[in-house]
Amino acid sequence: MSNQKLGILAVVAAAMVFLAVITARTSVGNRGKSSGPAYLIQGLDTSMIDSLTVGQGKEQVKIRRQGGQFVVSDINYPADAKQINDLITKSLDIKTVDLCTSDPANHEELEVTEDKAKGVVKFFKADGSLLAGVIIGKARQSGEGTYVREASSNDVYVTMDSPWLRTRRLDYVNQEIASIKREDVNAVTVTTPEGSYVLKAEKSGGDNVEMDGVPADKRLKTSDAKSVFTALQGLRFDDVNTPAQIEGLTFDHKYVARMDNSTEYTLELAKKGAKTYLKARAVYTSPAKVAIDPSKQDSPEELKKKEAILLAQEGAQRFTLRHKNWIYEIPEWKAKYLLMPQADLLEAKEKPVESKTETPQTTPAVPALSLTAPATAEANQPAVAVPAAEPNKPQ
Repeated sequence: MSNQKLGILAVVAAAMVFLAVITARTSVGNRGKSSGPAYLIQGLDTSMIDSLTVGQGKEQVKIRRQGGQFVVSDINYPADAKQINDLITKSLDIKTVDLCTSDPANHEELEVTEDKAKGVVKFFKADGSLLAGVIIGKARQSGEGTYVREASSNDVYVTMDSPWLRTRRLDYVNQEIASIKREDVNAVTVTTPEGSYVLKAEKSGGDNVEMDGVPADKRLKTSDAKSVFTALQGLRFDDVNTPAQIEGLTFDHKYVARMDNSTEYTLELAKKGAKTYLKARAVYTSPAKVAIDPSKQDSPEELKKKEAILLAQEGAQRFTLRHKNWIYEIPEWKAKYLLMPQADLLEAKEKPVESKTETPQTTPAVPALSLTAPATAEANQPAVAVPAAEPNKPQ
């Protein structure tokens, strides 16, 4: 083959490679304009997300990366990793089925502008530039589906799986302060300005609780006592503040729960108007220490005991580290039992009902009638002579 022919073939091959590259790029650029299902956001590197926003205007929630975690910006409280992951997953799972328009003039009518959208979520890089975003518009009037577009694109698509986006700042934090199981609680001490009292788990192992020193004429309100004893079960907050954000509180109430594993949870509580605030901490109180001897092999039972001690110690430390810098506002129905004074747990015993004994009416005795003749004749009455019976004659 001549050099001329080889040159021609080389030019043709280069041209084919160039056309292939152009075709591939065009195909990638127009992937969303096909009528088949496709993901609205593709190829998002989640490790590049430095911050994100949900919603718009004054109600917008801002979340930023801080160290190894995300925090809700306006309250600076740690965000719940599960909620952040769910938000990212929802955004990446949006599939489009039809391209509706690419004309920005139609965005307002379809409510895919940021000020009219039903939902907006944006992800940003560390330099503040937009990484990706989703704008959710109104539902399609003719047929099923919702209008949606990627925040940096003018293309509006129809999706059948439009996500519902949470728009409160507390939606992205873990509002649970503690969730202690009833069977793990050994005793609870409540201290109020009126005094202190202790509730203990029933000695027989039942669900009831006991109080020492109940006056003889009083009895424990069982239902309320149980509610006080289990007040740490599912304890959540309605709002969170730093000590600098809320001042003038007097923490003159205390609730201490001692667990079977020697962990002691302490809540300090304060009332301000109709609201109740608390601070929380925990400590592992057992003097037991875990000794590890490399030359000695522990039994499975001993290893289990040591593991339980280490887990309890770590749990108390993590609880304190999470809550020590915060003041929580808690719901009133829960505060009622955390603050309950002893007097409200006692009630007067019911006095036994005295039975009224009716005295039966007595009637004058009526003399019994005698069916036999009197033995002696009454005075002034002549005796009656009875004739003697004749022989062989019936009387």
